[in-house]
Amino acid sequence: MGAPEFSADLYRDITEFAEGTPSWVHTAAEVGTDAGLLLFAVLFVAGWWRARARDARAMGLALAAPFAVVAAYLVSEVSKTFIEEERPCRAVQGAVHIAACPSPGDWSFPSNHATIAAASAAAIVVAWRTMAPLVLPLAALMAFSRVFVGVHYPHDVAAGFVLGVVAAPVVALVLVAGLRPLVESLRGVTVGAVLLGARPVAAGGPGVDVGAGRPVVSGPRAGVAQAAVAEGAARPVDEASVTMPDVMGGVTRRGGRLP
Repeated sequence: MGAPEFSADLYRDITEFAEGTPSWVHTAAEVGTDAGLLLFAVLFVAGWWRARARDARAMGLALAAPFAVVAAYLVSEVSKTFIEEERPCRAVQGAVHIAACPSPGDWSFPSNHATIAAASAAAIVVAWRTMAPLVLPLAALMAFSRVFVGVHYPHDVAAGFVLGVVAAPVVALVLVAGLRPLVESLRGVTVGAVLLGARPVAAGGPGVDVGAGRPVVSGPRAGVAQAAVAEGAARPVDEASVTMPDVMGGVTRRGGRLP
């Protein structure tokens, strides 16, 4: 597969600009791509730790995130073997590149790095939405760096980015349907509770009888309170002690009439 001319022209413009930047920028661009993947790995761990205090679905999404990224990567890798687009650092005449050009047979379209970065960001956002302002720009920067160092065309990284942000959330949401009941079950055993967190407390809390709307007494006082309630329910009512108006307008009590 040959690259579109507009993408090849944009590749030349970006790589020529990159060549004129300071050497520390070159180093940062080369190292930054892989360093960004390590940061995503740290965020996966942080997401798992955060989900330990949340419900089974939240933990299921945290556990599904790495698998969703692997699935997106596999789609990208299989696509490369069928499309067989040559790397621009070999195909573009007079190409300049900061990074070493990959060996022949390591095809260009789509970009695996862009796919993994975008999939990681998307999977994290599905499980932890407040991280979106951090991880999505980071993924975009990592994708762009592949063009900046000269090993991918712009359309390679654009396609990889779209693949990652679409495939990873779909896979995560499919996986969580099976992981959620598994998490609920494993939280019932000691090892599972340590790794996945304890089951969350019911919404009513331990001190409220949600169904009856009454406080629940627990501990040593529970038996006394229950006995008192039972005694009150079983105590007979002395009907004669209840005052009622008589037909003459007075009040009748046990033992006589009030003046």
